[in-house]
Amino acid sequence: MDPLDALENQSIYIFREAQRKFKDLAMLWSIGKDSTTLLWLARKAFFGKVPFPLVHIDTGFKHPTMIEYRDRMAKEWEVDLIVGQNEEAICAGMTPEKGRFACCNALKTQGLQQLLDRHGFKGVFLGIRRDEEGSRAKERIFSPRDKNFEWNYKDQPPELWDQFNTSFGPDTHVRIHPLLSWTELDIWEYIRREEIPVCPLYLSKDGKRFRSLGCVPCNFPLDSGASTVDEIIEELKVTKTPERAGRAQDHEAAYMMQKLRSLGYM
Repeated sequence: MDPLDALENQSIYIFREAQRKFKDLAMLWSIGKDSTTLLWLARKAFFGKVPFPLVHIDTGFKHPTMIEYRDRMAKEWEVDLIVGQNEEAICAGMTPEKGRFACCNALKTQGLQQLLDRHGFKGVFLGIRRDEEGSRAKERIFSPRDKNFEWNYKDQPPELWDQFNTSFGPDTHVRIHPLLSWTELDIWEYIRREEIPVCPLYLSKDGKRFRSLGCVPCNFPLDSGASTVDEIIEELKVTKTPERAGRAQDHEAAYMMQKLRSLGYM
């Protein structure tokens, strides 16, 4: 079987299994290439009509191009989009200048928790991948969180031979990761095959492009001449630069991402 077909089949199976097993689901849409691919797969899994809402956590610092792309694609694909913000933290003046750990935790993690609590969502799909960043490599496809959304990465259920554990206690919040087995190159080859529209920030302009999208103060473009999806794929086959080299929070302190994710960061 074609490797992309195998990955697509597994992701669609995970979507349908989760929809069968759990109630009150939502999907996080960060506007990046991974979560947009995840949305594309959800539309395939459910024959064009995504049966759960999409949620986007707007920190107030996102690139304007991302917001324009989000609103345009949400309208075109007719999805139920819920936008959340930690308004209390924003009104209190939270910015990266107060510390990137504190800012990410307040505006992203707590913003997501508030939205999930407010709407009563018990499970959420996310477009993370194992090859993206160290702490994500420790994840499970069906990943339980406690009632405070905290993740105990030292005590997780095994998923041997792709046998997924979907039996959790009633107070468990579940993170579901249908893209966990994909690589960055898989994502771009699938985007090319399916002709998935992506945020223009990924395409090179004036010799630079973004490989990972985030908030303007903490997100930097990398040197690149790849202005098409084909050129991005060829670039990824030879580059030695890490995917998240342009994400400042990854370089703030040792194990910062793991600490953030243990508290519920995406």
